[in-house]
This record gives sequence, C-alpha cells and structure tokens, in this order.
Amino acid sequence: MVRTRISLAAVLLVAGLHAVSAQTAATPTAPAATTDAKPGKMKLTMQKLKDMKAKWSANKPKLKACRADVKSKGLAGDDRWFYIEECMGKT
Repeated sequence: MVRTRISLAAVLLVAGLHAVSAQTAATPTAPAATTDAKPGKMKLTMQKLKDMKAKWSANKPKLKACRADVKSKGLAGDDRWFYIEECMGKT
C-alpha cells in the first residue's frame, strides 16, 4: 500500500514537472534583470570602495562625522559603507 502511494506520488510529480517545463519552453523569455538591485543586496567591489574613499577624502570633517555615526549605530560590513555613502551624499 505504501509503495503504491509513493509510486503514484512520483508519477504525479514527474508529470507535473513535465507540464511546467513544457509551459516555460513555450513562453517567450523575459528580458534580463537589470542591475538596479537594492544597494544593501549587492556586494561592493574593491574598486568601488577605493573610488568612494577617494571621493570622500576631499571632505574629511564630514567623513569623520559620518564615521562617528556608523560607530554609534554599530554598523559593519557593506551596511557600514552604504551608510557612509548615504551620509556623504547629504548636503
């Protein structure tokens, strides 16, 4: 009895996967996703970090204040860099 149920479930699963793959093959492909992901979700590259640091070094007092905010909030990793970028962008 158990074998019958398992084999029936397997047949239904295979039939369902076949139907889904047939449907997806008939639909046109969607355009590729753009790189407009949220900043917190994408990783920073070393080159981008170097560019941001070079730009920020022109305004050291503001950078010092932003770093103090980061330290008080306890941010780390990419969150830290994105917060500093946002802070330096404010006027």
